[in-house]
Amino acid sequence: MTRKFKTADYDATLNLTIRLQEALPPNHLARFIVDVIAQLDLSPIYARYGERGGQALAPEILLGLLFYGYATGVFSSRKIEKATFENIPFRFVASGWHPDHDTIANFRKTFLPELQELFVQILLLAQVVGVLKLGNLSLDGSKIHADASKSKAVSYKRLIEMEAQLRQEVQQLLTLGEQADQGELSLPDGFVVEDELALRQVRLENLAQAKAVLEARAQERYAAEQADYEAKRREREDKARQSGRKPGGPEPKPPQSGPRDKDQYNFTDPDSRIMKNSADEGFDQHYNAQAAVTQDSLLIVAQTLSNHPTDRREALPTLDAISPRVGQPNAAALDNGFFSPNNIAGMEARGIEPYIATGREPHHPNWQAFFAEQPAPPPVDASPKVKMAYKLQTAIGQAIYRLRKCTVEPVIGIIKEIMGFRQFSLRGLAAVAGEWCLVCLAFNLKRLHVLLAT
Repeated sequence: MTRKFKTADYDATLNLTIRLQEALPPNHLARFIVDVIAQLDLSPIYARYGERGGQALAPEILLGLLFYGYATGVFSSRKIEKATFENIPFRFVASGWHPDHDTIANFRKTFLPELQELFVQILLLAQVVGVLKLGNLSLDGSKIHADASKSKAVSYKRLIEMEAQLRQEVQQLLTLGEQADQGELSLPDGFVVEDELALRQVRLENLAQAKAVLEARAQERYAAEQADYEAKRREREDKARQSGRKPGGPEPKPPQSGPRDKDQYNFTDPDSRIMKNSADEGFDQHYNAQAAVTQDSLLIVAQTLSNHPTDRREALPTLDAISPRVGQPNAAALDNGFFSPNNIAGMEARGIEPYIATGREPHHPNWQAFFAEQPAPPPVDASPKVKMAYKLQTAIGQAIYRLRKCTVEPVIGIIKEIMGFRQFSLRGLAAVAGEWCLVCLAFNLKRLHVLLAT
């Protein structure tokens, strides 16, 4: 064969000198993140460092590694440490340093409260460069897996059974101890009654803590369900008054107080809860993450997190999380999971026009709906649900609500599918909320990078 081939000389390749300036183009995300961090006020972070101690890595470096890592789907501190050796963009962000994973993990955990301020500062930078105008928002929530397995959870019914069994074992051990003291029996070698009692006492204390948490959650749930029950009753009464006849369908049932047998407590991350997973229709340990997204720039302007299984109580806290320095939105579009008269009244009291779906949207709407005539305005004394249904059928209502599916839902999809964030690395409600802020901050950096490049 006469054809020539270009061959590899790996020994020579290993001795090549690579200039990072050539490897990273001027518009690379790593360079952009480093430039943005240089414009942030990091004095609150510096203020938390002690005046004495060894030479520490500058916070800019560690923030850069976390921001770039989360923006590119590298969430593990061990993987970030490894990337500072093997990955050119990470090596650039680290400025040639190689912080160990403990340093990165401790920095992330220590400065989670400061991330909220940095989140706002980045939004203010977006306003300065003219790519962020608050205008109309879209809100949505998504369940994200907690760093806990549902196999480590116990139901309230099983908890009561375990508590009774442990108390019975304690009585049996006390009886054994008395018999041994009186010489009626000899205990096996290595068997110490006091140690066995102490072990069960610790377990009883843990079960008592779990029981108290489930009972408190049950009380919280009962209050929310009672409010929903009263709202449904008022809605039926309004329909009966307007139509002059009893509404069809079953009467709403009043909620039952107290814990339920299937209520779950997880010993790995007690703040997480069993929630329905929309991906496979199953149930797992999750947190409920919320995001408010502008309909023009797709930047996240507010993010919150809770362990509530439904979204109904998340709308107002998410809107309240918008920094006054960023501005005041005009309107917000939300799906039917957020619908409640309280949310409508709360948004109106905040000067935000609500557009909340009153029912599930069809995946394939009938084309004839586009030619339907505008319905007549509802009477003044109509229920909030009827008024909202009419509002969503107006031209402005359709224009604002139609953008919800193509704004906030793609943002959450990018976070889960493109960035690959599907499970929290931290545990506990406060820490997980801080990590969700970090995720949204990283998304905004990616989005801002794209907006400024166009």
